[in-house]
Amino acid sequence: MAGAAAEQRRLATVVESWLERPVLIVGDAMLDEWRFADSDRLCREAPAPVLTLRRRISAAGGAANTAVNVAALGGRAVLVAPVGADVAGDELHDCLDRAGVWDRTVNQPGRPTPVKRRMLAGNQILLREDSGDPDDALDPEGVTRLLTALSCATEELRAAAGGEAPTLVVCDYGLGALPAPVRAWLVEQRERYATVALDAHDLADWRGLAPTVVTPSFAEATRLLARAGGPTRPTAGNELHLEHPHGDPADGPSELTVGAAPGGVRADDATVDRPGPVGEPVPGEDRVALTGDGLSVTGTGVTVNTRAGEGVDRAVLAESRLAELRAHTGADVVAVTLDTEGAVVGGADGEPRRSHSTPVPASHAVGAGDAYLAAMTLALAADAPLPTAAQLAQLAATITVSDTGTCVCRREDLLTALDQPTETITHPALVGGDELDAIVAEYREAGRSVVFTNGCFDVLHRGHVRYLEQARALGDLLIVAVNSDGSVRRLKGPDRPVNPVEDRGALLAALACVDHVVVFEEDSPAALIEAVRPDIYVKGGDYPPELVPEAPLVRRLGGQVHTLGYVPDRSTSAIIERIRSHSQDPSPATNEREPDPSLSSRTRAS
Repeated sequence: MAGAAAEQRRLATVVESWLERPVLIVGDAMLDEWRFADSDRLCREAPAPVLTLRRRISAAGGAANTAVNVAALGGRAVLVAPVGADVAGDELHDCLDRAGVWDRTVNQPGRPTPVKRRMLAGNQILLREDSGDPDDALDPEGVTRLLTALSCATEELRAAAGGEAPTLVVCDYGLGALPAPVRAWLVEQRERYATVALDAHDLADWRGLAPTVVTPSFAEATRLLARAGGPTRPTAGNELHLEHPHGDPADGPSELTVGAAPGGVRADDATVDRPGPVGEPVPGEDRVALTGDGLSVTGTGVTVNTRAGEGVDRAVLAESRLAELRAHTGADVVAVTLDTEGAVVGGADGEPRRSHSTPVPASHAVGAGDAYLAAMTLALAADAPLPTAAQLAQLAATITVSDTGTCVCRREDLLTALDQPTETITHPALVGGDELDAIVAEYREAGRSVVFTNGCFDVLHRGHVRYLEQARALGDLLIVAVNSDGSVRRLKGPDRPVNPVEDRGALLAALACVDHVVVFEEDSPAALIEAVRPDIYVKGGDYPPELVPEAPLVRRLGGQVHTLGYVPDRSTSAIIERIRSHSQDPSPATNEREPDPSLSSRTRAS
């Protein structure tokens, strides 16, 4: 019992060690849409259920969900991906904002955001509608903008981490976000990243990347081996062979089980001559259909000898090919995921590690692979031993599958699963300056880093929220100093603030990303900075940290200064002007005016 407790504490130490690890995620970002409906009758036009929509949920999917999991687990996640200028893209931005992901996505007009829409009744998925196609390729200008965003995000993360090389996660799901020029750039720039994780439907496209870890599904691993091994050869004993089909589906079977189909024939049975499949897959049986010669599995790109099918499971087959997979991918670590059967992991020592999961309905496991990838990457980036990384990755994937929806594993959930305490310090959100010293001292004793920012926050809007979420992601807690009414009048003019400080403070304190709010009367927060001695001081702006007036003071106190780029949103001044213009000119002609270009300007937090 004591040994188990010590092991859990050891794993929890790794979880704590990866806090604020800088991670850049690039790839196919998509929106997951879940529509929950009731059905109690069939329609008259066809034998189909009549559905009444009750609830709709949107979540980040693909590379975006991997970024959300990295942030939820405590890493510092930055997402670079093409996103359409459409409603789905707007919803995806909101998902990223709520999760605290640094959104560095690139707008791609005319290219829709990929969406996976699932319709459910009685917790059963009835259908899935996909939009977004690999043929929606990035144009040359889009590729250039994506490469620029990648380079800038890499340097942004490096600067935020004090010069530490960031971790890179590549999520290539064949939807066109990573064309050949982008792949070539990432291969050429490999040395800029300390740890590189690769999750790709087609691993053969990434030769030369030399990733730290690859996490293929069983089907993806077999496709790679098929390409490397060439065409099917005659069998000689209980040997697995792989055959690459003429075309891989962009979103093909994620998993399969090798074995003879019900009613199948043996490969050496010369008395049977059937051109078609022998036995279709039977619901409830973990089998696949074989062609008449007993060699080819229909529609999967895998060839087996039926004499090897009996009693052979995917884990055994994966373990036997780990060395080949490492050689073909150039990866230090290969983790072959087996859906609800867990995973098989192999490293340079040649020792396979097997992890197990709990079978759940398919609707519960959507995105569990993203949680696995995020935890595995963070653990390896924190220099955890491979067995530890594999254990934490499997645990992260397993604890997320308790309900229908896109899986996200939070750091708190992971620590709870390890029977470790999470947050133990509780204080009111609105505090006075005299309370702040004691509160900060208590946090520092607990080893938590403090982020500090300040501003007027007169008319709280989306730009403020995104800015504060990004600031909170830089440390363990965020303290916001808000200017008093008198201070705002001196800075902004006699007609400001619009909202009194009591309202402004209450709204800020209600935000999940804000831990404490304190009001200051002076024009400068210098006295509060002296008292708090923040580990990180944040200001909004597109200028370098050296130009922040408070920078010399913060650095003298041992802290760092970060500037967060302007957020595309409506500034407080523009919102106030719009309200005034509507109140002064309520005629219908008002709606026909040209839009004020300032409404789409970039704004800082104050």
